Amino acid sequence: MPRPFAVKAGKKRKKREENYDKEEEVEMVNEDIPAVDEVDEDDMPGIPITVSDKKSSSGAVFILERASLEVAKVGKAYQILNSEDHANFLKKHNKNPAEYRPDIVHQALLMILDSPLNKAGRIRSVYVKTEKGVLFEVKPHVRIPRTYKRFAGIMLQLLQKLSISAAGKRDKLFRVIKNPVTQYLPLNSRKIGFSFSSEKLVNIQKYVDDVKEEENFVFVVGAMAHGKVDDEYVEDYISISGYPMSAAWCIARICEGLQRKWSIN
Repeated sequence: MPRPFAVKAGKKRKKREENYDKEEEVEMVNEDIPAVDEVDEDDMPGIPITVSDKKSSSGAVFILERASLEVAKVGKAYQILNSEDHANFLKKHNKNPAEYRPDIVHQALLMILDSPLNKAGRIRSVYVKTEKGVLFEVKPHVRIPRTYKRFAGIMLQLLQKLSISAAGKRDKLFRVIKNPVTQYLPLNSRKIGFSFSSEKLVNIQKYVDDVKEEENFVFVVGAMAHGKVDDEYVEDYISISGYPMSAAWCIARICEGLQRKWSIN
């Protein structure tokens, strides 16, 4: 009788050890996410792909900087931290809840990908860089979930598994990529940053109209609640309003200016 009991206990102990190792591995991935070229794919049902028109000679690239997408273990589950649901948790860990606004990047992506500019095939690519420096690509043809809760679930899965693919296909809709973002930008492009504190106040319509037709646009927009974007690769920092604007409203003005420039209705 003692022998089978000893074997059974050993099996249980081994299983517990394996589970513990898996949990530690996930925790490390969330704290310091590696940027790699080849990552495991995972099918995500329910994220339809929109169909765009044939790409034209020039287009636009959007980079959303300093996005608040931080993963932490709250209770028994890993979650994307946000100021509304995790205020007490953040205060307990001496963090300012006002800085945790993942809804900003959600709204910004909806504005970019739902725009007529994107549906006309003029948006070349979209990149998001988190506050902690993790860079990932969002394919322009993906349809972002309408609700924040489902969006947060997809972002959590992306930051843990490093890529998300379309259901039944090998096309990666989201994928973590290597820094810096400049290596993915078109060679013939103008890199434009937006900041309310910029002394260069411009009319966005006139600004984009003055750019040569064959030149691509790279728009760098902050996706954080407070602060400003300050990247060395940006060639021109401009302000497009005398009032502070949300990232989504800033993107709406940019898209409207380009749609008029390129006669997209």
